[in-house]
Amino acid sequence: MLVTSSDKTAGYNGLTELTDGLPAEAYFDPRHYERELQRIWHRNWIYVCRSAELSTQRAFRTFELGDQKILLVRDDDGSLKGFHNTCRHRGALLCRESKGFLRTAALVCPYHAWTYNLNGDLLRTSSKAHAQGFDVADYPLYQVKVHEWSGFIFVALSDDPPAFERLFDTPLSRLDAWPLQDLVLAHTLEKTVNSNWKIFWENYNECLHCPSVHPRLSGLVPIYGRGLLEERDDPRWSDHQAESDPKYKGGLREGAATWSNDGRVTGKEFPGLSAEDRRLGAVYMTGLPSMFIVGHVDYVRVVRLLPLGPERTQMRVEYLFSPATLASPDFDMRNVVDFTNLVMTEDADVCELNQRGLHAGPHVRGVVMPEEYVIRQFHEWVAAELTRA
Repeated sequence: MLVTSSDKTAGYNGLTELTDGLPAEAYFDPRHYERELQRIWHRNWIYVCRSAELSTQRAFRTFELGDQKILLVRDDDGSLKGFHNTCRHRGALLCRESKGFLRTAALVCPYHAWTYNLNGDLLRTSSKAHAQGFDVADYPLYQVKVHEWSGFIFVALSDDPPAFERLFDTPLSRLDAWPLQDLVLAHTLEKTVNSNWKIFWENYNECLHCPSVHPRLSGLVPIYGRGLLEERDDPRWSDHQAESDPKYKGGLREGAATWSNDGRVTGKEFPGLSAEDRRLGAVYMTGLPSMFIVGHVDYVRVVRLLPLGPERTQMRVEYLFSPATLASPDFDMRNVVDFTNLVMTEDADVCELNQRGLHAGPHVRGVVMPEEYVIRQFHEWVAAELTRA
């Protein structure tokens, strides 16, 4: 039984009132999923890739966001353009490949050869004549908003998305000590997770599962081994207020410097990190609904989500290193990648476990436990997005 906040729980993070979870059908009902696509995924900034993946003139990439097909292209002036991957003639797909380079400064529909410049303006059709009143100026490609920040590319399908500065749960300056713009993508893990996208975020926002699901991570971050994310998630946190043990204070175990198999760094450490950032070993920025960024002392990890259906989510994990680290002759990323890929795979597996049990007829909804207060905050965010004008 929890003690009251007037007693030993002053400053306690956890919930003190019984809190219901979302309705079970919110994780598998196709109609609810379509509503979330329209009101959450199609109205917010969504992370798609690193700027370096579209760094040269006439480079293009295609993406899918639910049932929406998106085309990004770098024009001859170096500007990044975003369009719906749809010809204005009869709606055919413009680019069939996932990535590549255009031979000319034009987008040509493979169906009827309507041709557009890289600003999306229609230049010509393949018809021998145009009907009275037809004007090529009336048929540009459908625009998609694009924003580049610190080497990351975001898109928004809405004409009026929220201010980009509001995307993350911390100020954009939180990771200024990490040279995000200059980091190089060196490894990716891609996996289709057979669960609803919200289950991934719920798992991300609690550590009750950590002792049983992440034994190696719990050994590296001792407070996780207690099923807690932070010091004040324990209702009796003040009993250990004077202690420095990471089991109570959070951060890496003694002798560890980063998230890796042995806790040792791989390559060059980032200069200028604070002592607190080094103690923690991982500094998070979360940008719902599609990504989070983690700054470690020697690399940056980025996790991107894209919805594939009511019960399927694409997960992509990106590992970014400094050019100096990659140039080191003894650089071996396996110490980092093998460890964190294991953690992410464990998370994916348990998300699928969660999804498989949700169809039970009697299971109307779950319950949010005291340590899962961030899950309640996430549920409140979802509800606010679904009702936002």
